[in-house]
Amino acid sequence: MDGTLVDTEPLWGIATYELSEYMGRRIPPEVRAETVGGSFENTVGILSRYTGYQLDDARVNRLRTIMHTRMAQLMGEGVDLNPGVGDLLAALHERGVPMYVTTNTPHVLADRCIAGIGGKYFVDIITGEDVAQSKPAPDMYVEAARRAGTERGNCLVFEDSWTGMSAAAAAGCAVLGLAETVPEGVLKFDPTGFVGAEAEDIADWFARAGAMVG
Repeated sequence: MDGTLVDTEPLWGIATYELSEYMGRRIPPEVRAETVGGSFENTVGILSRYTGYQLDDARVNRLRTIMHTRMAQLMGEGVDLNPGVGDLLAALHERGVPMYVTTNTPHVLADRCIAGIGGKYFVDIITGEDVAQSKPAPDMYVEAARRAGTERGNCLVFEDSWTGMSAAAAAGCAVLGLAETVPEGVLKFDPTGFVGAEAEDIADWFARAGAMVG
């Protein structure tokens, strides 16, 4: 969702930098990069190691509230679909192609975001709260395929983070990586390809990405 459908990563960056300051020490960009695409638990663990801020259950819950409150404020200022994505979603929806959102973003934020950009396009939203392990574990994609009633190899996944790409590939899905560097088994894809794309293009993308599945 973040980075593929909508460009919320800059918003997560703002909230993450601010959270690190609250914890006592602002993180540098290279540490922020380690948190991209990860769960809140992963992020707060990285920040704790960098800042020296000691964690316990009460503090983690407090930090989660701070992060989610700030993200709700930032998202409330407006979130737009990435170029070309809206038209492609509409075309696929018209063809009856089932689409699912898998995200480490919690439901309290993900549901609001998806509803605002076009919830009608998606069958369901699966977050780390719905499975035993969040990304980079493959659980979300295993669950998405289960809900879709199909084999994982029949699923085409769009991901932009190393965490998400690795998770989808580990699940055995065909994966298009919207990033400069992609893991093994993932087909690198230029996101500008969404602009002007039609439903028929999905079949070609799936064939090319599927050929990468080991």
